[in-house]
Amino acid sequence: MIANKTVLALLVAGLAGCAVGPDFQRPAAPATTRYTAEPLAAHTVATPVAGGVAQRFIQGQDLPEQWWTLFGSDALNQLVSAALQTNPDLQAAEAALRAARENVAAARGAYWPSIDARFTPTRQRNAEPLASPAASGENLYSLHTAQVNVAYTPDVFGGTHRQVEAATAQTEVAQFQRRAAWLTLTSNVVAAAIQEASLRAQLQATREQIAAAARLLDIVKQQQRAGQFGAADVAAQETALAQMEAALPPLEKQLAQQRNLLAVLAGRLPSEAIAQQFDFDSLKLPEDLPLSLPARLAEQRPDIRAAEAQLHAASAQIGITRAARLPNVALTASLGSAALDTATLFKSGTGFWSIGADLVQPIFHGGSLMHQERAAEAAYDQAAAQYRSTVLTAFQNVADTLHAIDADARLLRAATAAERAANHSLEIARRQRELGVIGIPAVLQAEQAQQQAVIALVQARAARYADTVALLQALGGGWWSTENVPDSIDRQKSEALQAREQRTLRK
Repeated sequence: MIANKTVLALLVAGLAGCAVGPDFQRPAAPATTRYTAEPLAAHTVATPVAGGVAQRFIQGQDLPEQWWTLFGSDALNQLVSAALQTNPDLQAAEAALRAARENVAAARGAYWPSIDARFTPTRQRNAEPLASPAASGENLYSLHTAQVNVAYTPDVFGGTHRQVEAATAQTEVAQFQRRAAWLTLTSNVVAAAIQEASLRAQLQATREQIAAAARLLDIVKQQQRAGQFGAADVAAQETALAQMEAALPPLEKQLAQQRNLLAVLAGRLPSEAIAQQFDFDSLKLPEDLPLSLPARLAEQRPDIRAAEAQLHAASAQIGITRAARLPNVALTASLGSAALDTATLFKSGTGFWSIGADLVQPIFHGGSLMHQERAAEAAYDQAAAQYRSTVLTAFQNVADTLHAIDADARLLRAATAAERAANHSLEIARRQRELGVIGIPAVLQAEQAQQQAVIALVQARAARYADTVALLQALGGGWWSTENVPDSIDRQKSEALQAREQRTLRK
């Protein structure tokens, strides 16, 4: 028996040459040295607000892991930290990663023999014409069977290896999806805080304009009583004041909804108000913007890494389908005892054993195995195209935000000049009206122009902050830094384990 086992083991070892199917090769990074078609300026134009300086692009500099700290707000840091602790979307992504890791561990169990213990007590009666198997000759008897079954399927052509490889790749998909959820959450919190600051600034500007219009209305009414103005002038100013007041409720509604959004992002109910409030005075526009090299973007973007892992899983699936068309060997053995009562189990004469091998070569399955392999190859082509699309979109995201930041700086400078000119024009119009040089319509026109210029300036300032966030998000958000080293270690361990398994198959 021992000799037969040895021969069988040598036969299996001789058959085990390598894992069928393609060995996955990571796609090369795009061969480009810049994100935009034209050379990128080293800095944006200087602006009169938000520090009055230009934003500089620091080529080749990595993003900090906690990239939101670049905005210099303790309140923002606290809110992002709270969101990372309690946001349910991030918790769901973490649970999905744990499930994927357990699936890999389960798949690796196929490398080992399966051992099952079984105890089967039965009570049965034989028909009278049939001979009783019991030594007593009784047709009514009990039978107790206890046995251990061992089964093992050698991974002759690497089908099991490819299944583990596919499961490991799916773990990487879940890992980078969690990173994407982390990046999306932190970006959404910062963007929502910036939008709140913008709404507060618009509300403040609108209230100041309402107060100025109300003072002007009082002056017009006084002059009406003095006989200088008519009812039409008063009505025109009242209309202008009412229009300004009508702009308040929509802004207040948006601000309330923004507060609800921040609470939900932090994992709270809208009724559980957050303590942090944001305005532009509490936020600092980052002057130095890290700009990773284009060759590094594919390593840093979680969506690209997830698409790469999907491509890896599709590659392994080809090997799984090819292995299904090749011979399969299954080894089985059992050892046990059967007796009419439990007291005599395992006594001399009650034991039994068996050992066997099963070699299966698929011959005809209606073409299903061939088409499954072709489907796996087509799925790989699909994953490869999706990977390329993800890479192209990522580079587009960075290029778009770079252009946006440059345009934002120029827009902010122009909006600042327009707001100053509108303020000056309104002051002149009001003085001229007091002197009786111009009428109320001219003042109202100047008020409207000033109101539009103030709101445009606030929105331009908010756009500059928002596009800065978009750039940091497009570059990957710095997840690969210090705190996330364990994930990179997990990846190295995974790759090392796969390499070790591959070497074992080739022995």
